[in-house]
Amino acid sequence: MSNDLINAIKNHNPFEGRFVVRTHNVWGQGFPDVPSLNAHASDAVYEAIEKVRTRQRQVVGITITAEKGLGKSHLISRIRHNLQSDGIALFVYMSECGNLNRIKAEFLRTLAISLKQIGSQGVSQWRELATDLHNEAFNQSYTPQQMVSKFAEAFTRNPKVAEHLRDRVLATKHDIENPDIITAIMWTLSSEPGYELFAINWLAGKSLPQSKADAMGLSNPNPEDKEADSFTTARQILDLISDYKPIVICFDEMESAGCNDAGFTGPQVTALLAKDLYDKIKQGILLTSIYPETWTHQVKVLPYAEAVVDRIGEKVIDLKHLNSDEVVALVSGWLEDFYQEKGLTPPHSVYPFDEDKLRALGKEKPIVRKVLQWCADNFQSPVIDGGTEKIEPKNPVEPAYNQQLAALETTVQDYMEDKATLAQALRLGFSAVIGETIEKVQIEEIKDVQARAADKGYIDFKVVGKENGKAVRIGVAVLQDSGGKIVGATLRRLIRYKDFDLTRGCLVRSKQINKGAAQAQQCLSQLLSKNLGGEWILLKSEDIKPLLALHFVMKGREDYELSEQQILDFIRHQQIAIDNYIIREILSDPSGQVPEDAVDEESSQSVVNTPLVSDVEEVSIDIF
Repeated sequence: MSNDLINAIKNHNPFEGRFVVRTHNVWGQGFPDVPSLNAHASDAVYEAIEKVRTRQRQVVGITITAEKGLGKSHLISRIRHNLQSDGIALFVYMSECGNLNRIKAEFLRTLAISLKQIGSQGVSQWRELATDLHNEAFNQSYTPQQMVSKFAEAFTRNPKVAEHLRDRVLATKHDIENPDIITAIMWTLSSEPGYELFAINWLAGKSLPQSKADAMGLSNPNPEDKEADSFTTARQILDLISDYKPIVICFDEMESAGCNDAGFTGPQVTALLAKDLYDKIKQGILLTSIYPETWTHQVKVLPYAEAVVDRIGEKVIDLKHLNSDEVVALVSGWLEDFYQEKGLTPPHSVYPFDEDKLRALGKEKPIVRKVLQWCADNFQSPVIDGGTEKIEPKNPVEPAYNQQLAALETTVQDYMEDKATLAQALRLGFSAVIGETIEKVQIEEIKDVQARAADKGYIDFKVVGKENGKAVRIGVAVLQDSGGKIVGATLRRLIRYKDFDLTRGCLVRSKQINKGAAQAQQCLSQLLSKNLGGEWILLKSEDIKPLLALHFVMKGREDYELSEQQILDFIRHQQIAIDNYIIREILSDPSGQVPEDAVDEESSQSVVNTPLVSDVEEVSIDIF
């Protein structure tokens, strides 16, 4: 037996911390797939895609039911990666919801992030859509890569190029209610720094800095009508896509999302949204992943449940437990990837496991997760004397944390505009240091802010404790919006200490506040004044990343078979929260200063300068 093989097995466990599929596995590098496992379910989805693609059906609703760990998310990952390879459909994946009371706004954000992912042509799905819109309007056949290049050329001649493209596209899209959607989609072709991101943020329902919105020819959304407008925008985007390709909209892992103010659970709110989508979009495949008991005891008892079930559950597919052959196929598939990556050749396909033991495991009809967990626990390295050397187990939380942390290296920017997720991550960090004294503040409790309906959602939580024997109640507000109305509304509430029982207000934000927003600037000055003693903590991705990783581990703790206490103990033992810059700054003596490194979204480098010509049509888009 070669030492290389022994050392590889000893030092690398390919199963450790990888038996739970998370969002980044669906989008990025997936887990090894065995196509024969639950092929009946993926085949049903491909059949539905073909029926929609050939106009035999408009919308198809499929619900996959399976107990925890049986392979629902593995199946979804397979479907996503196959669609990315063959390009027959675009893909949208929603597996979490920060605010069930704003499920439609959350879905629009999910839609925008999903379409930001790389499609079958090596560019984002947004750019694929923009190219299809252009090619139809101009009767051309450019590739997305050519479109990005030509957009850059046209931009140097006329920064209004996106609006000109929009006008041509609108000639073929007579049912578009909001032309700005077309404008923003065309801006996703831009290679100018920041413009693609601004466009996607706008398409996600976010307000832009007003100068940026004006320069890009976009109207900022009205925050008062956000929920209704979000659904209308999402529907129009989905209808545009369906003119060219089917779209698969997948809802997964919504069981842990809690309840909304009306008392509906995450799966119930999701089912009602999927039903609305079924009724309103032109074409698509709605794929819902759910536990059997959730389907029976939550979805099927909804008001008007028959209408919901008839749509999203046109076809209900149960996943199957594994048999002996499938256990061997699953394990050998994972090991084949491992040995190929290491450039090694094992003695047999399931080495270092014994195939008879795997087959015996298969006779128990296990779930996928149990098999992978068994492999992680029993991955052993042979030694010279004929015995075995078992790898010392790590803290059970550590592999999951490391996996989430590694995924955030490439995905953290997707969460930097997500107030709910950022706030939950910070709250978890503070929950792990209750009882500790940090920056002279002894932390006693983390509480919700009691507020009337009109004031809810602005201040995320408050940290209660004592500093030098005096009571401290710090209100924390994560604020990443660019729109002046929301910024002003948040700051107005953050300085109302008496109304919300605060002794200090703390703003957590990465961006500058528009100097032209007089009311917001006035409130900020009050917050940072000696009188109120508030603080602005600069939000940086490298500081929030560990807390986000912990939040995702906590959210998936049942899948990882971890307890809340195990995770909190891990945070304390590793001192992840107690040493975190943001947490320490929130608790430290306020500086009263505006952070110098806050991002300037209004900078001249990122503002479009319209050329000084009398007729912009003269420098329009002849190259297209």
